[in-house]
Amino acid sequence: MVKGTAKKASNIFVWIILGLLMIALTGFGITSFSGSASQVGSVGSARITANDYARALQREISAQVAQTGRPVNLNQLTAQGLDRAVLDGLIARAALANETQEMGLSIGDLEVARQIRETSGFATPEGGFDRAAYEFALRETGLTPAEFEQNVREDVARSLLQIAVVGGVQAPEIFAEALTAYQTETRDFSVLRVTEAQLPTGLAAPGEDDLQAEYAANEARFMRPEARAITYAWVRPSMIMDDMEIDEQALRDLYEERAELYNQPERRLLERLVYPSLEEAEAARASLDAGEASYDDLVAARGLTLEDVDMGEVAAPDLSEAAAEAVFGTEEQEIIGPVESAFGPAIFRVNAVLDATQVPFEEAEEDLSAELAAEAARRAIDDIRSDVDDLLAGGATLEELAGDTLMELGTIEWSPGSDEGIAGYDAFREAAAAAREGDFPELLELSDGGLFAIRLDEVIPPALPPLEEIREEVAESWLARHRREQLAAHAQELVGRLTRGTALEDLGPAVSREVQIRRQDFIPDMPPTLVAQIFQLDAPGDTAVIPGADFAVIARLDEINSGARGSPGAEALLALISEQVRQSIAQDVFESFGQALEADVGISLSPSVINAVHAQFP
Repeated sequence: MVKGTAKKASNIFVWIILGLLMIALTGFGITSFSGSASQVGSVGSARITANDYARALQREISAQVAQTGRPVNLNQLTAQGLDRAVLDGLIARAALANETQEMGLSIGDLEVARQIRETSGFATPEGGFDRAAYEFALRETGLTPAEFEQNVREDVARSLLQIAVVGGVQAPEIFAEALTAYQTETRDFSVLRVTEAQLPTGLAAPGEDDLQAEYAANEARFMRPEARAITYAWVRPSMIMDDMEIDEQALRDLYEERAELYNQPERRLLERLVYPSLEEAEAARASLDAGEASYDDLVAARGLTLEDVDMGEVAAPDLSEAAAEAVFGTEEQEIIGPVESAFGPAIFRVNAVLDATQVPFEEAEEDLSAELAAEAARRAIDDIRSDVDDLLAGGATLEELAGDTLMELGTIEWSPGSDEGIAGYDAFREAAAAAREGDFPELLELSDGGLFAIRLDEVIPPALPPLEEIREEVAESWLARHRREQLAAHAQELVGRLTRGTALEDLGPAVSREVQIRRQDFIPDMPPTLVAQIFQLDAPGDTAVIPGADFAVIARLDEINSGARGSPGAEALLALISEQVRQSIAQDVFESFGQALEADVGISLSPSVINAVHAQFP
């Protein structure tokens, strides 16, 4: 049977495969175990050493770190049950090792040497075997060459046993074909929207009793989350930039620096197709003029793409003198040339003409002034940073900061999800979430160059506001539910007419038709469950009512289209499903085989050694 990905982390088979296919080179910093504390357990005559277990735990921690990008410790691993999964994997490996020993299945030294030589981690840049890398890797994992080579020998023997057990497993053809047919089936159906405008009596406004009932039945929906009452002092460039004095000469200097931006010559969006000789270029132009080829055909004939010939925005000085005269001498021709370019004879295509732009200083002055004012405001804020720090260090309150500096005072009841005012800044949200009552205010930065400091005044527990405070919100909730119910009820009434012989097209305007819809398709502007419910209908003519927030849908199944057989897409899907089914069956067979081996020979574990290994991890 097919198992979910989430379950596979603890699946014994996965750990067996990892043991067969991966040679772990991690486990740094784990103390080596010896003496009476060296064996975690055994399966038959096969031992599971404490070092094996410690390395497997470290390997799983490293895998979790690589997957999540966050630090992971053993406690987190244990909370997910992965420590037991690691141990189960080692037990399964030991059961297989015991079976290979009982069968006398072993691998010769030449095969072990070949396996080690072909391990990419031990290869030189030229592809040869790097003895130094091999020895270094073993030292880092706490293994001797003899131990590592024995592990390789056992892994290859286990892989041979695995192949013998599941190598002949095949997926039943009828099962894969049934799954493929299920996946490739499509359906045609018609859809009629039932809107509020079609309701016979419209929607009435809620009365007081309706609001009271809605309020009482949905207290959890109207509950306000825990909030934090915070006082803050802050200053942003936009708060003080209007007070900044801007020198007109500085504005003119900035305008001159950006002269190319404000005063641009006429430009063209050009493509340039260069030829080795003028004769070839003229021949290409002749075929173009005769209608024998398009410009795109000429580009392709040269083995180029449109990206290769695209020049983007080009001004006259960017071209050779001859090309500039030809290209900028007309506004009517799209194809120009052949003409000599910097790279040889070329045919140009003009995609757009961009007129020259001239923005006088007077028009640019406002934007330039705002930019310089913002820069000056940021400098002014930066100048007061040390003074504000000194005031806070001296015990000044936020109220005093607001009185003695450029900073302004404010308050907010902040909760996760708040984004108005200062709560729109990530830095404030992080500080608000981390603040504790009694903390001394600390000066922090905003992303736009501003500064702020906060004080947590109170943590406000979750509370249900009185109805009077949220009357409008409760009314909207009642209306939304009432609208949905009324639309669904009216849609059911219309379906009743269908059973009495009325055509769907006669029930309302704008019946739409969807064809060749697959199970995984999504139809925009329709209820998200529409497609799933269509595929639950049994036969053409069957209908379903799907309620929605603003409208209900009556859907009629028109046609069931069997999956396409013989098409490349269907054949590829059949092959994929067949392989997935085969692997799943093989997984179950091999897992059952391993469990039978464990039950047959018995498992012995030492909790004290397991705990000793755990104690080595932070």
